[in-house]
Amino acid sequence: MLFPVPFYFLRHGETDWNADGIMQGQTDVPLNETGVQQAGTVARTIFTLPIVTVCCSSLQRARHTAEIVTAGLNLTIVAIDDLRECRFGIYEGRPSDSAWRDEWAQSGLLRGGETHDAYLNRALKGLNTALAHPGPVLVVAHGGTFWAIQRFALNGQPVRIANCVLFRLDPPHEKKAPWRTTEVAVPGGLPLAIGEGTAAH
Repeated sequence: MLFPVPFYFLRHGETDWNADGIMQGQTDVPLNETGVQQAGTVARTIFTLPIVTVCCSSLQRARHTAEIVTAGLNLTIVAIDDLRECRFGIYEGRPSDSAWRDEWAQSGLLRGGETHDAYLNRALKGLNTALAHPGPVLVVAHGGTFWAIQRFALNGQPVRIANCVLFRLDPPHEKKAPWRTTEVAVPGGLPLAIGEGTAAH
């Protein structure tokens, strides 16, 4: 269960592997120039929000995004290993839109990687660790991290989330209802889209 407190979520900025459709997983790929620019654009919105704590994946593409969007705000950034992207094993560095993903999503095994359920449970743990900090919390992580939100807060609705789209999540008033998602900033490209498939690198 995701802790029922409002928070902000930001997927990291673009990397070269994102641009080329390559699966990153836990390969520590840096932001490219576009990703840095995306984060700089979102920073102008972050500056206006009442964020108290920033938690991020410990992979550099998320950590660097968090540093850019909070520059000058005097906020401590808390790196949380459980927010790291899924470990995709032998498929890291290969095209991300491949047939193996469907089998993996049905709890198949990846050589050198995590099972789908193991990853979602780890990501949920990371999210709840973040949400235990004083809020509102900004979580800066990965498209894959959002799969846990999809399962545990959106009743399994498929989600497409582009790089550096910032949105707010609010818990429902009624038990078992999906959380409310509100787009806050879209630096360019595709926005968050509920009900239009998944994407994560």
